[in-house]
Amino acid sequence: MVKKHDLIHEFPEFRELIHQMKMENAHFAKLFEEYHQYDNEIRLIENGAEVSSDEYIENLKKHRLSLKDQLYAILKRSEDQLEV
Repeated sequence: MVKKHDLIHEFPEFRELIHQMKMENAHFAKLFEEYHQYDNEIRLIENGAEVSSDEYIENLKKHRLSLKDQLYAILKRSEDQLEV
């Protein structure tokens, strides 16, 4: 079984903030949607529902990781602002 990489599983400590940011921050919402599109495509390939080259899936994973890093940075900044 393929491990889930959705943001709630990746960052369970940010569950509520993720929901809030999706509703209030258009840039975060856009990145969130893009992240999940990549994640869904990767899961389809890893589960055998789609076929692709190793190079293609590695590129998808790199893009997903880049988006994950950007989303995490936004979440951390938002969390830090809430604590002030």
